[in-house]
Amino acid sequence: MKLNNLNDLFIHELKDIYNAEKQITKALPLMMKQASSTQLKKAFEMHLGETEKQIERLEQVFDLLGMKASGEKCKAMEGIIREAQDMMSENADSEVMDAALIASAQRVEHYEIAGYGTLCTYAKQLGHKEVLNLLLMTLEEEKATDLKLTDLAESKINIKAEHKGTK
Repeated sequence: MKLNNLNDLFIHELKDIYNAEKQITKALPLMMKQASSTQLKKAFEMHLGETEKQIERLEQVFDLLGMKASGEKCKAMEGIIREAQDMMSENADSEVMDAALIASAQRVEHYEIAGYGTLCTYAKQLGHKEVLNLLLMTLEEEKATDLKLTDLAESKINIKAEHKGTK
């Protein structure tokens, strides 16, 4: 697809984030299984449900634009997830692995925040008000998830990981 204008770029980026979300729905169950913290497992489970709703929201966006929902391989998310999988294969203490899982999940969140922020800017510029509202809901959810992960890391998980092996 040739990118002739901002709308073409907007569609390209929508397809990218749609594929990224689909990849995330496959990665989160693996991260849930690897997590030892009950709170972290619940956070991942909650975000999986949220991600499924975000995919539905993106499908609404495509529908509003008169397009069939489809993805374009998101190589960035593929790489972020591959790094997370590599980390999960490390021989790590469970508390240290939980800290690593949060780091991996936040890389995902930060990519999504950047992607949705850009899409919101484009939707606003292109006058897609209804689309913008849907994208803004997702952007706010991604930011909230990032904050929850930070809080979980700073209040519990990183502390446990820090004191591991120092007894």
